[in-house]
Amino acid sequence: MATGLTPGTRIPDFELPDENGVKHRLSELQGDDAMVLMLGRGEHCPRERQHQFHMLELQKYCPVAFTTLVTILPNDLHDTYKMKIATGAYWTYLADVDLEVQRAFGIEEYTDPHHHATVPHTLVVAPGLVIDKVYCGYWFWGRPSVPQLWTDLQDLFRRTKADYDPTVPEVRAAWEAEQRQTAAAAV
Repeated sequence: MATGLTPGTRIPDFELPDENGVKHRLSELQGDDAMVLMLGRGEHCPRERQHQFHMLELQKYCPVAFTTLVTILPNDLHDTYKMKIATGAYWTYLADVDLEVQRAFGIEEYTDPHHHATVPHTLVVAPGLVIDKVYCGYWFWGRPSVPQLWTDLQDLFRRTKADYDPTVPEVRAAWEAEQRQTAAAAV
C-alpha cells in the first residue's frame, strides 16, 4: 500500500533533475499554483506514454489556469527525455534516478521484474504541496482523464481561492478594502 499519498498530507519537497540534469524542487515548480503531479510508471510503458499524450490537452490550459504540470519518472535523464519528446509535452519532467520518490511513497511495482517501474499515481496538489486528490493508475482506467482533472481543479480552486466568485458582496468588499489600504500606504 502506498504511504503518504493521502489527501491532506504534505508531500516532501523532492529535488530532482530534469532531462538536462538541472535540479528542481517541487515547491519551486509549484510556486503558489495548484499542481498536477504525475508519478509515472516509466518510459518503457505504452500506457504511460498514452496517458502523458492525453495530458497534452490539459497542458494547453495550465498557463492561464494557475496550474503546473509535473511528471516524475523512475528513469535516467535520457529515458526521461525520450518520454518527454515522444509525447510533445512542454511541462517539466523529472528523473527519479535513485528511486527516491518511489521508495518514499512505497510505490515500487513489484509485478515488473524487468524495470524499476513505479505504480503510477496522479496527484492533484494544492499550494504548499498538500495532496488534494489521488488517482492510482496501475490499471489504465485508474488514471484521470482531462475532464476529471478539470473538475478536481475547479473544486480545489473553489475551496482555496477566496475570490473564486468575485460577484459575492463580501469578496468585493474585501478587494475594495485592500485597494484603499494600498492607496493609503502609497501616500
